[in-house]
Amino acid sequence: MATTSMRTPGTRRVFPSRIHSSCDFVQTLMKMQRAAQLITSTLDLDALLQRVVNDIADSIGCVEVSVWLRDPEVGDMVLHGVRGCSINKQGSRLQIGHEGMVGHVAATGRMHYAPDVDLDPYYVACEIGTRSEVSLPLKMNREIIGVLSVSHKAINAFSGDQLQLMRALAGHISVAIENARMFQHERLKREKMQDEAQEARTVQQSLFLKPVPLVPGFAFETAWHPAGSVAGDWYDFMDLGDDRYGIVLADVSGKGMPAALLMSATRAILRSLARLYPSPGETLLHLNRTISEDLPMGKFVTMIYAVLDARAREITFASAGHLRPLLINGESSFLEVDTGLPLGLGTSPYPDHTIALKPGTRLLFYTDGITEAMNRSQEEYGPTRLLEHFGDPGACVEGLIEDVRRFGDGSDQTDDATAVLIRSR
Repeated sequence: MATTSMRTPGTRRVFPSRIHSSCDFVQTLMKMQRAAQLITSTLDLDALLQRVVNDIADSIGCVEVSVWLRDPEVGDMVLHGVRGCSINKQGSRLQIGHEGMVGHVAATGRMHYAPDVDLDPYYVACEIGTRSEVSLPLKMNREIIGVLSVSHKAINAFSGDQLQLMRALAGHISVAIENARMFQHERLKREKMQDEAQEARTVQQSLFLKPVPLVPGFAFETAWHPAGSVAGDWYDFMDLGDDRYGIVLADVSGKGMPAALLMSATRAILRSLARLYPSPGETLLHLNRTISEDLPMGKFVTMIYAVLDARAREITFASAGHLRPLLINGESSFLEVDTGLPLGLGTSPYPDHTIALKPGTRLLFYTDGITEAMNRSQEEYGPTRLLEHFGDPGACVEGLIEDVRRFGDGSDQTDDATAVLIRSR
């Protein structure tokens, strides 16, 4: 890089007054005002800085315009936006307080104007034809976040009015940079959250979307449709041995990631208890005692847990505040059964209920995301439509979900919708 030009002792340089007509100044002012409006409307940081240097260069007719931003980790200046420079490229660095006018302004926090760069102690020669240069601090909350540097081919190119104008423009640029950084930070955070949500959804799918068990004389259908990336609803099948199978459908209060985390914890505990107790009611009783110690205040889980005895062709189930199962056997009806409290809301018994599953019988477990789905008129899908849907012998759970969606007529799905259908053949 070329050497620094210094003032020769004993000499005095007289700067010619650069004449600016009122018309020229008004035109420049209007251009700079439009540039400021465009700059503050840009939220992408890279696009913002490129617009800054281009708009200033086009408005004033400069040799070089550059924007340097302070690297808070390293503590030096990094070139982010530049036009007209053949030496420094984007990503170039310089030390604060040691290199050029930019380093000087970054250290002092004050504008520095060199009407004749040959006589300025801080100027470091760069582009041929540069005769005058101004560097302005970019501040946010009194902290230096960067420096705007503008050079011109004329000696004493900038009038006092133009310097004042550029001070104001530097303020607009500082605000725009901070807004763009905040937007970029929020976008990265949102993208990270989306990535994490997608990973969580993938984990949930790996838990749910497995082949249903092959049980002679029976068939199972499942549907799992989260309202968001992850769900608090879940179903599961467990091979308990001796032709016995645990079947669970549950709904954790709340939505999103918190509900998904509670779901995962409850699922793991249930799986550890299922083989220890012979009846669904006992299993729910011990599950309730275990999770009540850890559930946050106000959180709970509704659940229906059943044990299918394929050899005896009967199913025994207990309910923790869950919706009544739908029995389809010639005609459809909701089972009138006693239910305990939802898990996590206090001590409660969980009575067992046993029904025979003759060939042709179907038994449906479902969550309230189905019956409480709303259409645009704020009308619920309701139990009556559920009964009507399964009046068709060929009705299936995926068809049920489609029927609920048609009923909603484009309304947003606000709750998870999950169902398990057991067919006795």
